[in-house]
Amino acid sequence: MNRLAAFTEVRPLLFTIAYEILGSAADAEDVVQDSYLRWRDAPAEEVTHPRRYLTQIVTRQAINQLRTVRRRREDYVGSWLPEPIRTAEDASHDVLLAESVSMAMLLVLETLGPTERAVFVLSEVFGHSLVDIADMVGKSEAAVRQIAHRARAHVRARHKRFAPDTDTSRAVIDRFLAAARTGDVQTLLDVLAPDVVQISDGGGKVTAARRPIIGAEQVATYLIGLAAKSMAAMSAEFGSCNALPAILFRDDGALDSVLVIETAGERVTALYAVRNPDKLRALDTVRTLDR
Repeated sequence: MNRLAAFTEVRPLLFTIAYEILGSAADAEDVVQDSYLRWRDAPAEEVTHPRRYLTQIVTRQAINQLRTVRRRREDYVGSWLPEPIRTAEDASHDVLLAESVSMAMLLVLETLGPTERAVFVLSEVFGHSLVDIADMVGKSEAAVRQIAHRARAHVRARHKRFAPDTDTSRAVIDRFLAAARTGDVQTLLDVLAPDVVQISDGGGKVTAARRPIIGAEQVATYLIGLAAKSMAAMSAEFGSCNALPAILFRDDGALDSVLVIETAGERVTALYAVRNPDKLRALDTVRTLDR
């Protein structure tokens, strides 16, 4: 198998690793492309296991890239959300993979340091041994074991149980969208969890709430206001983003925003609205994920 064919075979895996470390599809694509150039030019004697070699390159490049973009994110205007990715309708069937790219998990991972994040992702999602991970991140096995333990405890303390997309959640979302568009406050309150959170990301480039909105009444008021004013003439289509149900809103055919929805049982528990146009450029591309 030639270098290009070997790379192409594992490209979905490499993108998934980079995206989970970075939380940005654009940055992940840059890392994957740069990694290909390094892979293409690597001496043959250095490559004994192509998949492991490519995983190491992508991991190290993603860690370096995360250190760079972290400084930009500190100056971000308003709430920062991961760049959403369009996923296949059946992406939620692999529950572990679906959870790992969910908005909630990516936000928790954002609170880890770059190396901690890479170690957690490689061990908990992709099943690499600590020995392999130590080689990939350039640290001793003992150090990686401590990092993994610390990262695992950190994530478990902050991440709620993941609920994969189901037929029930789709029915809940139908009720949610109809209530918001018709101004049916009571139905909206019935479908929103009492502690629901709405987070909007406009990046300072478009209008969006700059702070999270928490609580059913507050979120319902906010959504009904949007539906009656700025979003009244927009079309809405269902899709899947980050292995969760999503609604894509278009204004005269142009994508204006995407709303990623998390549910639990028959309630909406979280709403992630991305309007920053920089994060919507590639949203019509369906990503193939792999682990």
